[in-house]
Amino acid sequence: MKNNWKVLLAAVALSFGMASCCGEKQEDADSSNVQQVPAKLELQDVAARTNMGAKIFVTPQPALMIGTYDENGNPDVMMAAWGGQCDGNQVCFRLSPHRTTTNLRATREFTLSYATVRDVAESDYFGTVSANDVPDKIARTGFTVTKSQNINAPIINEYPLTMECRVVEIMEREGDGCFVIGEVINTIADPSILTDGRIDLDKLQPIVFDAAIPAYRSVGAEVGKAWGEGQKFIK
Repeated sequence: MKNNWKVLLAAVALSFGMASCCGEKQEDADSSNVQQVPAKLELQDVAARTNMGAKIFVTPQPALMIGTYDENGNPDVMMAAWGGQCDGNQVCFRLSPHRTTTNLRATREFTLSYATVRDVAESDYFGTVSANDVPDKIARTGFTVTKSQNINAPIINEYPLTMECRVVEIMEREGDGCFVIGEVINTIADPSILTDGRIDLDKLQPIVFDAAIPAYRSVGAEVGKAWGEGQKFIK
Protein backbone atom coordinates (compact mmCIF):
# COMPACT_ATOMS: atom_id res chain seq x y z
CA MET A 1 0.00 0.00 0.00
CA LYS A 2 2.86 2.40 0.83
CA ASN A 3 4.42 1.76 -2.58
CA ASN A 4 1.07 2.48 -4.24
CA TRP A 5 0.89 5.81 -2.46
CA LYS A 6 4.45 6.62 -3.58
CA VAL A 7 3.53 5.88 -7.18
CA LEU A 8 0.41 8.04 -6.88
CA LEU A 9 2.32 10.93 -5.35
CA ALA A 10 4.97 10.68 -8.06
CA ALA A 11 2.28 10.79 -10.73
CA VAL A 12 0.68 13.84 -9.14
CA ALA A 13 4.05 15.59 -8.90
CA LEU A 14 4.79 14.77 -12.55
CA SER A 15 1.44 16.12 -13.68
CA PHE A 16 2.03 19.39 -11.84
CA GLY A 17 5.50 19.64 -13.37
CA MET A 18 4.15 19.10 -16.90
CA ALA A 19 1.45 21.72 -16.39
CA SER A 20 3.92 24.33 -15.11
CA CYS A 21 6.30 23.93 -18.06
CA CYS A 22 3.65 23.98 -20.77
CA GLY A 23 2.76 27.67 -20.37
CA GLU A 24 -0.47 29.59 -20.13
CA LYS A 25 -2.06 27.97 -23.15
CA GLN A 26 -1.87 24.48 -21.64
CA GLU A 27 -3.14 25.79 -18.31
CA ASP A 28 -6.19 27.31 -20.03
CA ALA A 29 -6.84 24.10 -21.93
CA ASP A 30 -6.81 22.02 -18.76
CA SER A 31 -8.73 24.45 -16.53
CA SER A 32 -12.06 22.76 -17.22
CA ASN A 33 -10.70 19.52 -15.75
CA VAL A 34 -9.53 21.05 -12.46
CA GLN A 35 -11.85 20.28 -9.59
CA GLN A 36 -12.86 23.48 -7.85
CA VAL A 37 -12.56 23.70 -4.06
CA PRO A 38 -16.08 24.27 -2.71
CA ALA A 39 -16.69 27.53 -0.90
CA LYS A 40 -17.06 27.38 2.86
CA LEU A 41 -20.60 26.39 3.70
CA GLU A 42 -22.62 28.91 5.66
CA LEU A 43 -24.80 26.83 7.95
CA GLN A 44 -28.46 27.74 8.09
CA ASP A 45 -30.67 27.33 11.13
CA VAL A 46 -33.39 24.71 11.04
CA ALA A 47 -36.65 25.54 12.78
CA ALA A 48 -36.98 24.02 16.25
CA ARG A 49 -33.53 22.40 16.00
CA THR A 50 -30.06 23.23 17.38
CA ASN A 51 -27.11 23.46 14.99
CA MET A 52 -24.02 21.76 16.48
CA GLY A 53 -21.59 22.22 13.60
CA ALA A 54 -19.45 19.46 12.11
CA LYS A 55 -19.85 17.17 15.11
CA ILE A 56 -19.76 13.48 14.27
CA PHE A 57 -22.39 11.60 16.22
CA VAL A 58 -22.55 7.93 15.27
CA THR A 59 -23.59 6.14 18.42
CA PRO A 60 -23.87 3.74 20.08
CA GLN A 61 -20.65 2.08 18.97
CA PRO A 62 -19.57 -1.48 19.81
CA ALA A 63 -17.03 -2.02 22.56
CA LEU A 64 -14.88 -4.49 20.61
CA MET A 65 -12.06 -6.27 22.43
CA ILE A 66 -9.26 -7.22 20.02
CA GLY A 67 -6.92 -9.97 21.21
CA THR A 68 -3.51 -10.52 19.57
CA TYR A 69 -0.10 -12.08 20.16
CA ASP A 70 3.14 -10.27 19.43
CA GLU A 71 6.03 -11.92 17.60
CA ASN A 72 7.21 -13.48 20.88
CA GLY A 73 3.84 -14.94 21.83
CA ASN A 74 2.94 -12.34 24.45
CA PRO A 75 -0.84 -11.72 24.59
CA ASP A 76 -2.48 -8.32 24.38
CA VAL A 77 -6.05 -7.03 24.24
CA MET A 78 -7.41 -3.56 23.54
CA MET A 79 -10.82 -1.95 23.14
CA ALA A 80 -11.86 -0.41 19.81
CA ALA A 81 -15.12 1.42 19.12
CA TRP A 82 -14.77 2.34 15.44
CA GLY A 83 -15.74 -0.99 13.96
CA GLY A 84 -18.46 -3.43 12.98
CA GLN A 85 -19.63 -5.99 10.43
CA CYS A 86 -18.83 -5.21 6.79
CA ASP A 87 -19.85 -8.44 5.01
CA GLY A 88 -21.51 -11.77 5.64
CA ASN A 89 -18.47 -13.19 7.43
CA GLN A 90 -16.22 -10.13 7.74
CA VAL A 91 -15.56 -7.47 10.35
CA CYS A 92 -13.70 -4.19 10.02
CA PHE A 93 -12.28 -1.59 12.36
CA ARG A 94 -10.11 1.51 12.37
CA LEU A 95 -7.01 1.62 14.57
CA SER A 96 -4.50 4.34 15.31
CA PRO A 97 -0.92 3.17 16.05
CA HIS A 98 -1.03 0.66 18.94
CA ARG A 99 0.73 -2.51 20.04
CA THR A 100 -2.30 -4.26 18.55
CA THR A 101 -1.65 -2.61 15.19
CA THR A 102 1.93 -3.89 15.22
CA ASN A 103 0.79 -7.37 16.25
CA LEU A 104 -1.81 -7.58 13.48
CA ARG A 105 0.80 -6.77 10.86
CA ALA A 106 3.06 -9.50 12.25
CA THR A 107 0.61 -12.37 12.89
CA ARG A 108 -2.41 -11.38 10.75
CA GLU A 109 -4.75 -13.18 13.14
CA PHE A 110 -6.85 -11.98 16.08
CA THR A 111 -9.81 -12.66 18.33
CA LEU A 112 -12.74 -10.31 18.65
CA SER A 113 -14.88 -10.28 21.81
CA TYR A 114 -17.47 -7.99 23.33
CA ALA A 115 -17.06 -6.09 26.56
CA THR A 116 -20.00 -6.79 28.88
CA VAL A 117 -21.72 -5.28 31.90
CA ARG A 118 -19.77 -7.68 34.11
CA ASP A 119 -16.33 -6.47 32.99
CA VAL A 120 -16.72 -2.72 32.36
CA ALA A 121 -13.72 -1.76 34.53
CA GLU A 122 -11.35 -4.35 33.05
CA SER A 123 -12.41 -3.61 29.48
CA ASP A 124 -12.04 0.13 29.97
CA TYR A 125 -8.57 -0.48 31.41
CA PHE A 126 -7.60 -2.51 28.35
CA GLY A 127 -8.64 0.44 26.19
CA THR A 128 -6.79 2.98 28.33
CA VAL A 129 -3.41 1.37 28.96
CA SER A 130 -0.99 0.36 26.21
CA ALA A 131 0.91 -2.93 26.29
CA ASN A 132 3.90 -0.87 25.13
CA ASP A 133 3.92 0.63 28.63
CA VAL A 134 2.36 -2.21 30.65
CA PRO A 135 3.24 -5.56 29.01
CA ASP A 136 1.38 -7.59 31.68
CA LYS A 137 -1.81 -5.52 31.63
CA ILE A 138 -4.04 -8.60 31.15
CA ALA A 139 -2.61 -10.32 34.21
CA ARG A 140 -2.99 -7.15 36.29
CA THR A 141 -6.78 -7.38 35.98
CA GLY A 142 -6.85 -11.03 36.97
CA PHE A 143 -8.05 -12.03 33.50
CA THR A 144 -6.65 -15.22 31.96
CA VAL A 145 -5.77 -16.33 28.44
CA THR A 146 -6.10 -19.54 26.45
CA LYS A 147 -4.38 -19.91 23.08
CA SER A 148 -6.83 -20.51 20.26
CA GLN A 149 -6.54 -23.91 18.61
CA ASN A 150 -7.59 -22.46 15.26
CA ILE A 151 -5.54 -19.28 14.91
CA ASN A 152 -2.48 -17.66 16.43
CA ALA A 153 -4.38 -15.39 18.82
CA PRO A 154 -5.39 -15.37 22.49
CA ILE A 155 -8.86 -16.14 23.80
CA ILE A 156 -9.63 -13.98 26.83
CA ASN A 157 -11.43 -16.51 29.01
CA GLU A 158 -13.54 -13.98 30.88
CA TYR A 159 -15.31 -12.81 27.71
CA PRO A 160 -18.19 -15.25 27.05
CA LEU A 161 -18.36 -14.62 23.30
CA THR A 162 -15.32 -14.60 21.01
CA MET A 163 -14.84 -14.63 17.24
CA GLU A 164 -11.65 -16.14 15.83
CA CYS A 165 -10.50 -14.08 12.86
CA ARG A 166 -7.87 -13.84 10.14
CA VAL A 167 -6.79 -10.59 8.52
CA VAL A 168 -8.07 -10.19 4.98
CA GLU A 169 -6.58 -6.76 4.36
CA ILE A 170 -4.77 -3.99 6.20
CA MET A 171 -5.18 -0.60 4.55
CA GLU A 172 -2.37 1.58 5.83
CA ARG A 173 -2.74 5.28 6.59
CA GLU A 174 0.68 6.91 6.46
CA GLY A 175 1.66 7.76 10.03
CA ASP A 176 -1.92 7.37 11.25
CA GLY A 177 -2.68 3.71 11.83
CA CYS A 178 -4.80 1.59 9.52
CA PHE A 179 -8.13 0.07 8.56
CA VAL A 180 -8.38 -3.69 9.15
CA ILE A 181 -10.74 -6.14 7.46
CA GLY A 182 -10.93 -9.58 9.03
CA GLU A 183 -12.65 -12.86 8.19
CA VAL A 184 -14.47 -14.66 10.99
CA ILE A 185 -13.60 -18.35 10.76
CA ASN A 186 -15.26 -19.48 14.00
CA THR A 187 -17.32 -18.12 16.89
CA ILE A 188 -17.12 -19.65 20.35
CA ALA A 189 -19.71 -19.00 23.04
CA ASP A 190 -20.08 -19.92 26.68
CA PRO A 191 -23.29 -21.97 27.09
CA SER A 192 -24.44 -19.49 29.73
CA ILE A 193 -25.22 -16.86 27.03
CA LEU A 194 -27.18 -19.19 24.72
CA THR A 195 -30.92 -19.76 24.43
CA ASP A 196 -32.04 -22.57 22.11
CA GLY A 197 -28.54 -22.61 20.59
CA ARG A 198 -28.59 -18.89 19.75
CA ILE A 199 -26.67 -16.00 21.29
CA ASP A 200 -28.99 -14.24 23.74
CA LEU A 201 -28.12 -10.56 24.21
CA ASP A 202 -30.10 -10.46 27.46
CA LYS A 203 -27.70 -13.06 28.82
CA LEU A 204 -24.54 -11.72 27.15
CA GLN A 205 -25.23 -8.13 28.31
CA PRO A 206 -22.77 -6.42 25.93
CA ILE A 207 -21.95 -2.77 26.50
CA VAL A 208 -21.71 -0.06 23.87
CA PHE A 209 -19.75 3.17 23.72
CA ASP A 210 -21.76 6.39 23.87
CA ALA A 211 -19.55 8.97 22.17
CA ALA A 212 -21.69 11.93 23.18
CA ILE A 213 -20.87 11.94 26.89
CA PRO A 214 -18.67 9.72 26.63
CA ALA A 215 -19.83 6.67 28.59
CA TYR A 216 -20.64 3.00 28.37
CA ARG A 217 -24.24 1.81 28.13
CA SER A 218 -25.89 -1.57 28.31
CA VAL A 219 -27.92 -2.90 25.39
CA GLY A 220 -31.65 -2.46 26.03
CA ALA A 221 -34.63 -4.74 25.75
CA GLU A 222 -36.05 -6.06 22.48
CA VAL A 223 -38.53 -3.54 21.02
CA GLY A 224 -39.58 -5.26 17.79
CA LYS A 225 -38.93 -8.02 15.26
CA ALA A 226 -36.52 -7.31 12.42
CA TRP A 227 -38.17 -7.55 8.98
CA GLY A 228 -41.48 -7.84 10.81
CA GLU A 229 -42.59 -4.58 12.37
CA GLY A 230 -42.69 -2.74 9.05
CA GLN A 231 -44.95 -5.29 7.41
CA LYS A 232 -48.03 -3.22 8.30
CA PHE A 233 -46.94 -0.60 5.73
CA ILE A 234 -46.57 -3.16 2.92
CA LYS A 235 -49.70 -3.47 0.79
